[in-house]
Amino acid sequence: MDISLAGKVALVTGAGPNIGGGIGLALARYGATVACNDIDPNAAAAAVERIERNGGRAIAVPGDVTDEDQVAGYVDRVVGELGGIDILVNNAALLGGKGVLDESAEFFDRAVRVAGLGSFLNTRAVGRHMAERGTRGSIVLVSSSNGWSGSAGVIAYAFHKGGVNNFVRAAAMDLAPYGIRVNSFTPTAPTPDNPALTGPDGKSVMDRPRNGIGGGTGDEPWRRPARWSGDRVPMVPMGTTGTPTDIGHCVAWMCSDQARLITGQDFVVDGGARAKNFAYVPAAAGDLAGPVPLVGLDVTGELDRETV
Repeated sequence: MDISLAGKVALVTGAGPNIGGGIGLALARYGATVACNDIDPNAAAAAVERIERNGGRAIAVPGDVTDEDQVAGYVDRVVGELGGIDILVNNAALLGGKGVLDESAEFFDRAVRVAGLGSFLNTRAVGRHMAERGTRGSIVLVSSSNGWSGSAGVIAYAFHKGGVNNFVRAAAMDLAPYGIRVNSFTPTAPTPDNPALTGPDGKSVMDRPRNGIGGGTGDEPWRRPARWSGDRVPMVPMGTTGTPTDIGHCVAWMCSDQARLITGQDFVVDGGARAKNFAYVPAAAGDLAGPVPLVGLDVTGELDRETV
């Protein structure tokens, strides 16, 4: 099946160097013109540069997804410069945080606003644009495994990702009469495959100790560890949860006309991580066949190989 997004215009929020940037690159490689949004203008510009050096077309539209006027401004700019919007990917979110005993009200509020209000404002603005022009478009929200199951130390993240999941179903019902589809994609700790996120040793700069993420830093005698920090056996049945490129392939298909009747659904590309029973421990990494080699999209990047 030949997937083509030729002639389509996509807006991707939170187009930083990891998942958002990977999705933007994939949409461009499948033929779409991509508007890259991020609150950091440098991140938006870097996403554009990566797309362009791979032969795609893109523009940077920085802005705060929680600011109604800024959202209206960059949506109008995309429509004005590129002629319309066929695809919206709501990816902007705040990572990290702390557990329920230690999280601040300020961080919790900001995290929920970025993912919740940001997804709403962008979906409303782009959805109205699509409906008014008769565009039978596709809207994708990025969820997380933390939106479906519990994990210590990320209470704000878990809360807003859980909200994303039902927002998708409700928005799908609102927009179905207009032929506009709304779906979600659930990543599970993907391995970055953007050379900008790798160190001299080829390893991701995001691979750092996660000892008690979000746990308390105090020395109160009642404190208990947030999570196990010792050696772990491989926990993913296929040996890897994949990369932003794997995510991009799936999202591109979700946004294509081949998926014309799919709405209100969630897609997971994670090597079987979410499907696994908690008591099941896969075989040792060396005993797993693993997936077929990655179909790379960053043809100019040094990580366009099977090592990720």
